[in-house]
Amino acid sequence: MGLGALLLLYYGLPLIALLITQSPAELGERLADAQVRRAALVSLGAAGTTTVLSALLGLPLAYGLARGPDWWTTPVTALVVLPLVFPPIVSGMLLLSVFGPSTWIGSAAATAGLPLTRSFAAVVLAQTFVASPFTVITAKSAFEGVPRRYEQASRLLGTGRWTTLRRVTLPLAAPGVAAGLLLTFARSMGEFGATLMVAYYPRTLPVQIWVAFTTLGLDSAFPVAAVLALLSILVLVLLNRLGPNAWE
Repeated sequence: MGLGALLLLYYGLPLIALLITQSPAELGERLADAQVRRAALVSLGAAGTTTVLSALLGLPLAYGLARGPDWWTTPVTALVVLPLVFPPIVSGMLLLSVFGPSTWIGSAAATAGLPLTRSFAAVVLAQTFVASPFTVITAKSAFEGVPRRYEQASRLLGTGRWTTLRRVTLPLAAPGVAAGLLLTFARSMGEFGATLMVAYYPRTLPVQIWVAFTTLGLDSAFPVAAVLALLSILVLVLLNRLGPNAWE
């Protein structure tokens, strides 16, 4: 327990130092800055959109991986985990190789009025690539924790597959699914490297922090970082209060 407390202290000290070194006046000044407010809105909007996309696309994949045969679930799971292993800057490079303006996909999207770089859509693309694996992997474990006999009993009673999934499997797996979505949202809020590569504009809060640091130094970047930390903590607390306790 003592060693675990040391790790908690290691986690907490930098956050405490970040928050206590910023006066309310400095935070208020940063929040009044139009660029910081815009970056905060972009971060919240993109993280929310990424989380919704991760739920719509990732939960069916997670269920398939949890209930599928090993011969295909093992390589597919490895593919899902890969974005968690890549450095974010490499993820950005890979995305540019597929969706960049010189590629046929990027060119076609730009012609259609939906550019996939330097746009809100680009931010969502970057965040989805690096953050959605948290939804898939966590939900997969949650679905695997639901005994198959419950689903089989529901089917034997004449309930259809989708009704069984909706009324039996999802409610039992809900805490784990919610945990994955919370992790996806939090990771999206903090995403920097891939976003910087594909969407310098519109700026998210992490990109705005980097701009403040490179142009004006650490003292200028710290208040913006405190804003991001406070927003992230607030959102996680609110989401955890509104839904089931996903951490238990």
